[in-house]
Amino acid sequence: MIGLFQELGPCGVDIDGNVYNNPYSWSNASNMLFIDQPTQVGFSYSIPIPGYVINQTIVQLPNDTCPDYALELGTCGTYSSPNETLTADTTQAAAPNMWKTLQGFMGAFPQYSRHGFHFTTESYGGHYAPVFNEYIEMQNAKNIPSAHKINLESVLIGNGWFDPLIQYQAHYNFTVYPGNTYDYDPFSASVKAQMYNSLYGPGNCVDQTLDCYARGINSICSAADNFCASQVESLYDNHLGRDEYDMRELTPDPFPYGFYVSYLNTPAVQSAIGAYQNFSEYSNTVGTAFGTTGDDDRESNTIQDVRKLLKQGVQVVMYFGDADYSCNWLGGQVAAREIDAPGFYSAGFVNVTTSDGIVHGQVKQSGSYSFVRIYESGHEVPFYQPLAALEMFERALGNKDIATGKVNVTHKYKTVGLPTSTYREGNATVQFEVLPSNAIYNTTLNGPNPASTNNTAKRDTLKDPRKLRSVQKGIKISP
Repeated sequence: MIGLFQELGPCGVDIDGNVYNNPYSWSNASNMLFIDQPTQVGFSYSIPIPGYVINQTIVQLPNDTCPDYALELGTCGTYSSPNETLTADTTQAAAPNMWKTLQGFMGAFPQYSRHGFHFTTESYGGHYAPVFNEYIEMQNAKNIPSAHKINLESVLIGNGWFDPLIQYQAHYNFTVYPGNTYDYDPFSASVKAQMYNSLYGPGNCVDQTLDCYARGINSICSAADNFCASQVESLYDNHLGRDEYDMRELTPDPFPYGFYVSYLNTPAVQSAIGAYQNFSEYSNTVGTAFGTTGDDDRESNTIQDVRKLLKQGVQVVMYFGDADYSCNWLGGQVAAREIDAPGFYSAGFVNVTTSDGIVHGQVKQSGSYSFVRIYESGHEVPFYQPLAALEMFERALGNKDIATGKVNVTHKYKTVGLPTSTYREGNATVQFEVLPSNAIYNTTLNGPNPASTNNTAKRDTLKDPRKLRSVQKGIKISP
């Protein structure tokens, strides 16, 4: 639902709860199917129960009556039973249910399942997309009687969390050395030294993550993830008060707009769409289940599975808004090198040219693999750079080059340019005061509108970096 209402769906929701049109919706180019998963996130549920929420924890009520103490919280409703055994606790465990969900959809609605299939996701999708889609390809190969073949053509992953060993180190790369491209040096010498030690000191983040990779024991991986999140990633939150998803903004960050959450919890909307439970952006039950296994700190064969998808002829596009700290583009670039798609090493970065005549980023592409850096964009690229995101999506659907959309891509296609992307935005769009809750993001200015023209309000922010990523554990699929 984050993707649907904050980024690339046909409409958004304003501060008054009114629906407005999104002219850059990806539904302009394709039918879109949005799925909340694993079970118990968003609108998905296992066993519906009456309950209320306090500190993101669901408390079951004895019946449908809302007592005074719960009524004061204003969160009485129907929720999924907070039972960790009724949901997935790892990326691999979530894959079969995704395949079954698609099978059910294709069986029920064959009219929407007659063409190629394109899987798009972001954030924790760096885990989900490679693993889920390789599972789909394996199921296809089994030729299961009566099963629908999913004709997978491309996979697009925005600001993905692929390999934690790479990407926890990238937090240092983004903030300390070589640093971000917004000419913002956030830390004192003391904090820089602390982050370095927390990463590379004996027994610290890198050593614990390597131990997780080597032994795969839940308790070891969970401890590693807790340490790396609190002692490396969270130094940013603890010292800066900046949005992990857009380092240009202080918290609370009013972007992207979060009004859709209240909209989806209105009785009229829930009745109209047949919702079985109240909507929430984050499931504490699923977060706890994944935290217990340390899934966030596991590589989960993501790099290897991307390689397999490419060998199977599936197009893969990895795109990154370069103002995102949490899943930043420097770490993504290292993951791209690890994937080592055929010809990628010798390819170069070229400008991404869009119909507005503005260069919104650069791409390094070899055959069916692309790494895209999007300028002046936080984590949710289609919100910050909607035109560039839509045209990138259209080019992927048409198997055209990401740079221009004019060249039919073959295995011989390769961009010719510099080996690294060197463009620097500078700090013109970096905010040094907290924005008002009614701020509006201007995609021409790449920042907030002047205060006199603002008329929207803020979204809630989560403090735990793993929860920030976990909020986006829903995926977007385009059949």
